[in-house]
Amino acid sequence: MATGKLVCLFCRNSWNQVNAESTFDLNTPIAELRGDSITSGAQAIDRGANNMVTLKCQACGAEVVVNTENSTQSRCHWCRQVLSINNQIPNGAIPDAVLPFKLPKEEAIRRISEFAGSRKFFALSRFRKEFTPENVVGVYLPYMVIDGNLTAELHGKAEIQTRRWTETHGTGKNRHTETYYDADVYEIGRRFDYTVDDLQVESSQERLDMSDKRNTNNIINSILPFDVKNAAVYDSNYLSGYTSEKRDLDVEQLKPVVANQFLSIARYRATQDASQYRQRGIRWEQEGVAVKGSRWVSMYLPVWLYSYYEKEKDMLHYIAVNGRSGETMGSVPLNYPKLFLMALLAGIVAELPFGALLLSSMGGS
Repeated sequence: MATGKLVCLFCRNSWNQVNAESTFDLNTPIAELRGDSITSGAQAIDRGANNMVTLKCQACGAEVVVNTENSTQSRCHWCRQVLSINNQIPNGAIPDAVLPFKLPKEEAIRRISEFAGSRKFFALSRFRKEFTPENVVGVYLPYMVIDGNLTAELHGKAEIQTRRWTETHGTGKNRHTETYYDADVYEIGRRFDYTVDDLQVESSQERLDMSDKRNTNNIINSILPFDVKNAAVYDSNYLSGYTSEKRDLDVEQLKPVVANQFLSIARYRATQDASQYRQRGIRWEQEGVAVKGSRWVSMYLPVWLYSYYEKEKDMLHYIAVNGRSGETMGSVPLNYPKLFLMALLAGIVAELPFGALLLSSMGGS
């Protein structure tokens, strides 16, 4: 198991880097935040800085950060293309902190193999033949980690069901049953203060692109959260042996994304607080969140990444493993004719007498 320590390649001495939480005073109570507090690494990007080099992949267009003190080339962690130093672009987005890898590569390979293996039956035959989990790449992805001191106000309508009944209509083939209910409708409002601790949002434009027609970026969100309180102050030595992507979005560009997540959290909390309306639900018609204070930290977070390009659909599939917790999620290219056939067969069997029992027996064989 990785220790997260840095090791000198000459004398083999190991040491822990300074914890980012204490260095940047991130343990100040969130409820005391006022205005925007932005750490140095989260400041607007200096487009002309040269302390790190970003290589642009000519195959898929991804941008990969390389520390030229250690290497003059790299491999794209999305499509596996070898990158050339000739395609460099300016970069000044050096993060405040880095969360070291904890999960070994061997364990990531095992989890990726297990994930894909459980889905191979419905996968494209080409994927089954070409699947090579050993091609997994360790990559540091850029995130903003945000704390928020907030006030939410929501207004809407809620129902409490008072009576429910069914009625049968029609005859013969037109015979059908309909369900009716009576409910009391209430105006409902909630106003409360709350805090959000360590919200993690991608700070790469490419990763924020959730278009399911080109990629499966959304799976990266599903392996959150990371234990960011264990992050160390940024040191490029942590990147040795891994690839990384640059941050290309500033705080102002990310604020709308973060505001939407703040609102989602407020909506969830307000709904949980009104449990008496859960049966019929609440329709929030007016919603708003006021940000009294926020804190922004730029951070590299560790992900083990396996990618597969589906040529027929020009689609990149990813299987991602949280480099700390081992949480795994991904997608594989599906054989839709086989999937449709199996669904059709399951539907036919379900219509047979004891269909459910038969399906259960088939699943257990």
